[in-house]
Amino acid sequence: MIHPHNHTDSLILNAGEGRTYHCGGMTAVFKADENETNEKYSISEWWLEPKADGPGPHLHEENDEVFYVLEGTVSILIGQEWVQAEKGAFVRIPARTLHDFKNETEAKAGMLNFFIPGGFERNMPAIVRWFAENP
Repeated sequence: MIHPHNHTDSLILNAGEGRTYHCGGMTAVFKADENETNEKYSISEWWLEPKADGPGPHLHEENDEVFYVLEGTVSILIGQEWVQAEKGAFVRIPARTLHDFKNETEAKAGMLNFFIPGGFERNMPAIVRWFAENP
């Protein structure tokens, strides 16, 4: 789903607004896609239900990722090490670095994600489909 704005438009979204994708125990809310940032970055929120697994270990060949924990504590895999990132934590993961995230706590957790350069949102329909077929 492409947002109707482009990179020359101002964009204001309130809490909970954006393009929402349900992925099992995760919900992604995309705030700005590549067409809104001239392909420079994508911004999304990732919300994890209590005890929810994340996407699984993976890496991106050409993309850096930045995570900022908005709520709760998120376990984040960086390379071979799991770190506990609490509310307010900032994490930068360079391209070609194995990573994952999950919520091992009893409370909901959320992160703001910057995907640099943009374009990750193109993967979301296939990701949603995978989670629906693999509950």
